[in-house]
Amino acid sequence: MKPILICFLILSSCAYAQTGSEHWVASWTTPQPMIRNPPPAPRPPAAPGAPATPGRGPNPVQQAINSRGFKDQTVRMIVHTSIGGSKVRLKFSSPFGGTAVTLGEVHVALRSKDSEIVSSSDHAVKFNGKPGCTIGPGMVILSDPVDLAVPKLADVAVSVYLADETGPPSAHNGLHTTYISKAGNLTGAAAIADPLTTQAYYWLEDLDVLAPRTDGLIVALGDSITEGFRSTPDTNRTWPDILSERLAANKATARFAVANMGIGGNRVLRDGTGASAVARFDRDVLSQSGVEWVVMLESINDIGHGNTEPVSADDLIGGFKQIVERAHTHGLKVMGCTLPPFDGANYATAEGEAIREALNNWIRTGGAFDGVADFEAATRDASNPKRLRAEFDPGDHLHLNDAGYKAMGDAIDLSVFSKKR
Repeated sequence: MKPILICFLILSSCAYAQTGSEHWVASWTTPQPMIRNPPPAPRPPAAPGAPATPGRGPNPVQQAINSRGFKDQTVRMIVHTSIGGSKVRLKFSSPFGGTAVTLGEVHVALRSKDSEIVSSSDHAVKFNGKPGCTIGPGMVILSDPVDLAVPKLADVAVSVYLADETGPPSAHNGLHTTYISKAGNLTGAAAIADPLTTQAYYWLEDLDVLAPRTDGLIVALGDSITEGFRSTPDTNRTWPDILSERLAANKATARFAVANMGIGGNRVLRDGTGASAVARFDRDVLSQSGVEWVVMLESINDIGHGNTEPVSADDLIGGFKQIVERAHTHGLKVMGCTLPPFDGANYATAEGEAIREALNNWIRTGGAFDGVADFEAATRDASNPKRLRAEFDPGDHLHLNDAGYKAMGDAIDLSVFSKKR
């Protein structure tokens, strides 16, 4: 049996059942690696002549951490909630094929600004009543609940002290600045003075909130366009962020949290940057606390790599059907999203464009989904529908800028989510 299938079988038995009187919902997530891959590289700079995106060039601190990890350092990561709740718990994970890591001490607090926390909100996090834990390869670890009420759409600081040398970390590129001490346990400190900074989440996968039983989760499953590449860091301008803000402002949908499970370079059918969408579905969707919906925007990377790893529209439709059927088996609903144009991107071809158009036609008319978001219609150039609108294009003709991501988030019909369950 191949290793990735072993991961799949083990993870499929690990979904978190909601039992007892407490109802937990994932208010923020990021997809940590399922299997040990090379450490994530910082995002490349903009193409020549394209407008630069602040904070997205190579970061020597992040490159060094990707290679060696941490020792006697505190990492303070900033997460942005979708819904609020009366308690929180954290989820950490380590990939299969990786090495065990010991979290020496963990704190959670409301964030004030930069690395500064609201000191009165600071709480130590326990694991089975102890101040830290060891995460072995392939493990997913939940913390004990913490009596910290967090608001919706708020910044929360999660501080982790790593006393022992960790080696290359499990990490996911983020869009919020992470603050790292040069030395020492500063998990409870009001701020981290003169910190090293990166844009990545280390081992941290999830912040759950204790919420009313009526609350639920929408998981955004996708690639770098869902992850929010080329949006402005530290501003919460990805399309899942826009969706979250709209849901929160609408009384009929304010019960929904949004989880961004986008991975740059991800594909539907083949592993690449992370496991394929089909392979990671159980861990990244089914295991999320309170999940009710999946909003799926995937396959542009399958199409773009078609020159070296051929794929057809029928192949991709088959992959989508697998995910929809598995979601429906578990009582989840699925919204399919049409693919925005990509003419002019470095891997765009006429053959790929034909596949994109065929797949979009099936998403709109095939009847497989419980709802459809027409991202293509919201982002295409009226005079050249194969291209992004110029005002949405940051220069690579594939990703979108803040305005483009807002158009995508605004294109989702919220009434689909408010229909009677």
